Amino acid sequence: MVRFPDSPIYAGFSHPMRFEGDIYDLECIQGEVPPQLEGTFFRVQLDPQYPARNGDDMPFNWDGMITSFRFSGGHVDFRSRYVRTPRFVAERAARQALFGSYRNPYTDDPRVAGIVRGLANTNVYFHAGRLLASKEDSHPIEIDPDTLETVGVFDWDGAVTSLTATAHPKVDPATGELVFFGYAAKGESTPDIAYYEADASGKVTHEAWLLPPYPAMIHDWAVTEHFVVFPLTPLVMDHDRLKAGGSPFVWDGSRDACLGVLPRKGGPDEIRWYRNSNRFASHVMNGFDDGRLVHVDTPVGTTSAFPFFPDVTGKPFDPTATRAYLSRWTVDTEGGESFEEARLVGAPGEFPRIDDRFATKPYGFGLMSLTDVPGDDRFPPPNGAYRFVAAVAPETGRVDVYYPGDRCAPQEPCFVPRRPGAKEGDGYALVVVGRLDEMRSDLIVLDTTDLGAGPVATLALPFRLRYGLHGNWVDATMLTTRSAPEGATHVTGDEPA
Repeated sequence: MVRFPDSPIYAGFSHPMRFEGDIYDLECIQGEVPPQLEGTFFRVQLDPQYPARNGDDMPFNWDGMITSFRFSGGHVDFRSRYVRTPRFVAERAARQALFGSYRNPYTDDPRVAGIVRGLANTNVYFHAGRLLASKEDSHPIEIDPDTLETVGVFDWDGAVTSLTATAHPKVDPATGELVFFGYAAKGESTPDIAYYEADASGKVTHEAWLLPPYPAMIHDWAVTEHFVVFPLTPLVMDHDRLKAGGSPFVWDGSRDACLGVLPRKGGPDEIRWYRNSNRFASHVMNGFDDGRLVHVDTPVGTTSAFPFFPDVTGKPFDPTATRAYLSRWTVDTEGGESFEEARLVGAPGEFPRIDDRFATKPYGFGLMSLTDVPGDDRFPPPNGAYRFVAAVAPETGRVDVYYPGDRCAPQEPCFVPRRPGAKEGDGYALVVVGRLDEMRSDLIVLDTTDLGAGPVATLALPFRLRYGLHGNWVDATMLTTRSAPEGATHVTGDEPA
């Protein structure tokens, strides 16, 4: 028998779903699905299969569930499956949680010592014919893009010696290269960063090991044509605190924020760290350079956005200070030791996305989920959820907003070009929207040239989808390039103990 505790983190719309299933031909309750949309929108959501071992928990410590929306001929099919990580398999066999606090192996049941703790619950992306579900504390898990069944742990045929790999790799659209890294690369709370590039076929072509000014979370980063940039904000790590059963991260407001700038395929002797006063950023919209100036566009707040990671001084969490505004960090690689910051957009929000064809290059279009729009006081949903979907023009600050309705919570938008060769930003935004009062979700399709006009199509689900983190569109032509499942360590086990 499973019973989740009476806790706000498991209540209402956040109650675990634990549902795997298929719906053939989703009901389109408004508009029509654009027939040129041919491909699959893959996303990952947080959905614990068992209550936490330690009696308390945070969403980042929940199992990863992959959902897919396959578009073909104006129809959309839905599928959901848990990622069978080694951790998931062990707990399913035991019919209970065996792993303890978030990123703290010292709180685990001794029976699972040595089993990788990754949950594959943060992002799902496609490269070199493989669909990979990822979390930054471990290697990704390969998933069959048709069935969503788990293939196994993927380590690039052993070429990735880091124990971790980011959930935010970047694909260079000019070369097809996958550019990625792992922080805490030698294990939890270790300072090392391992930087990699893999060619369009998936073969690792570069590895460099780096040391930052201090050990901290590096959730996302920027890749430009000529540089990679590691944003270091002070959610710091300390192994002694971890061994004592403490939080893996604490906010240390006394430390500077730093940007580590390294030439593409560079080594440890080439990285330079540029500083500015303390600030927080989690996700990067895009990065680009002109050979000298390096620009990184990211939502920036004044303190950590995560209430479950404490302040080193004991200061209480301040949700107002966490409001993040899309801003541009600029580094002059030929002068100075600091970076500059300029605000680009006047509405706070997060989950920035772009037209991926313009990654690493100067760009003029992005998507975001916004918490507030100046002058718009329509009813906000509870628990700090997002209220609006927005198309933004970083160079002008222009914002085009879609409001899904009172007590509705949109998740991260995903951009799909209208057709091959369409101009930048001409296409569709795919967004899962939680209808909180109805306890169910919709997938909406928005025209990115006029978000305010409302959905082109609304596809109804008869149940709610859990809050997700990230996802990506994979064109149908890309799915024909699937690789044979080599280089993955197979994971099995749904059988009860």
